[in-house]
Amino acid sequence: MRGGSGDMVKKIFNVNGDCKPDLHYMVDIRARLEKIKKMVDSGEYFTINRARQYGKTTILRGLSRFLQGDYMVISMDFQIMSHADFENESVFAAAFSSELLDSVEEIPEEIRSRLKGLAEESEKRVTLSLLFKILGQWCGLSEKRIVLLIDEVDSATNNQVFLDFLAQLRGAYINRDRKPTFQSVILAGVYDVKNIKRKIREDDDKKMNSPWNIAADFLIDISFSAEDISGMLKRYEADYQTGMDTGSIAELLFDYTSGYPFLVSRLCKLIDERVAGSKDFPDRAAAWTKDGFLEAVKIMLGEKNTLFESLTGKLNDYPELKNVIYRLLFQGRNIAYSPDDRAVDMALMFGFVKIDDGLVTISNRIFEVRLYNMFLTLPEVQELDIYQSASQGKNRFVDNGRLNMRLILEKFVIFFDDVYGDRGEKFYEEDGRRYFMLYLRPIINGGGNYYIEARTRNMERTDVIVDYGGEQFVVELKIWRGEARHKEGEEQLADYLDHYHVKKGYMLSFNFNKKKRTGIKEVAVRDKILVEAVV
Repeated sequence: MRGGSGDMVKKIFNVNGDCKPDLHYMVDIRARLEKIKKMVDSGEYFTINRARQYGKTTILRGLSRFLQGDYMVISMDFQIMSHADFENESVFAAAFSSELLDSVEEIPEEIRSRLKGLAEESEKRVTLSLLFKILGQWCGLSEKRIVLLIDEVDSATNNQVFLDFLAQLRGAYINRDRKPTFQSVILAGVYDVKNIKRKIREDDDKKMNSPWNIAADFLIDISFSAEDISGMLKRYEADYQTGMDTGSIAELLFDYTSGYPFLVSRLCKLIDERVAGSKDFPDRAAAWTKDGFLEAVKIMLGEKNTLFESLTGKLNDYPELKNVIYRLLFQGRNIAYSPDDRAVDMALMFGFVKIDDGLVTISNRIFEVRLYNMFLTLPEVQELDIYQSASQGKNRFVDNGRLNMRLILEKFVIFFDDVYGDRGEKFYEEDGRRYFMLYLRPIINGGGNYYIEARTRNMERTDVIVDYGGEQFVVELKIWRGEARHKEGEEQLADYLDHYHVKKGYMLSFNFNKKKRTGIKEVAVRDKILVEAVV
């Protein structure tokens, strides 16, 4: 692609709006579009409801282009329409007609004239029924079957007019064997309109039953796989020849984001535009490495962006959601997924969590660390003695840029035993790991990253992985369950260290036995050294 001066216009990684193939590095979504087209070919009405900045608009616009050879595509965006456009049935019908006239060029003259009449009569009694009669006539006249795509339907779901609009779509779908109607209707947004009561007053019975119960399930995964990401990076590499290992970088991106589209694109954009050319990473070759990637993670976790602000806003708006996230982060509790659990279902809808083997887990490492940071830096938390102690003495834990994890454990044992040593088993299980995270957070703040290894997270064991100064530390937090179980844990940790290709690991045991011996020691397990601390 060339600009007006004749120079080649270079693509960028995009995090604002939909991705455009000629302008942006993006994953190949053709396979997904082909699957969606099969649903369209079958005449299904459905919703694409995913969390904020999950690539819904990119999918819809790509789908619009993909379908144009076989269908007449009407693509609309309810976000463009104002709140006043949903004031009542007449105003909505007029506004909807006006948007159709602006967004679609190929409208039969008879239909265009009638829609123009509706658009100019918002003050008169115009009904949705009349609007849908005109749309049905259009479907009957069109040489191609018509597909209706509507993005950002969340903008409209908090009022009765939108429910009436859905009811008209439902009626048209049910009577499709008798009257012409759309081949397919696709709505996109965060909220699933089959469960529209999420955004309405729950004391209003009239609004509780969704008139969109004809919607088909949309089961197509629109997150990015490691293979998807690798393909995108190969196209970038063809332009810049950085020498990066595209497969390894793609795996890192997937491991930290679980394929959340915005997070993948944002990290790539940070590596390309912020990390490359910095003091420690002078060029793209240096930036597109594991260390460069971790630097981008650190930058992202410290920035404000629209996605993180949206997540924080949801936690403040819904206390029950905040409680679920807190339990997942700090108490290590397994929460079995139930579609009838309102708080969990809300967390899933907003993108906080995913379902893994029937259990609820935080969606990805980036969200997890950001959420930990949020909970651990609340003003009331920073006033706690344990946070203050670590914060005031954090310089002693870093020597020439290297983190002294053994010293962190030593000082934590002393402080914890002095202040909390007489607490019982329940305290250790539910609060022990939170207090270690409170102690660790101010020490590594700004200098490294950390996350919880999901594969080992449970009530008895949690592994904290710390990346600092190019080194990786694996710290196992566990509840003491006797000497035999402790030996098993040592073997498990040694195996786990092999996975991370490190020779030294750390184990912090919370022991509520009255005869416990607190302190720290080193033990050899096979070819590994384990630094073990007991509180």
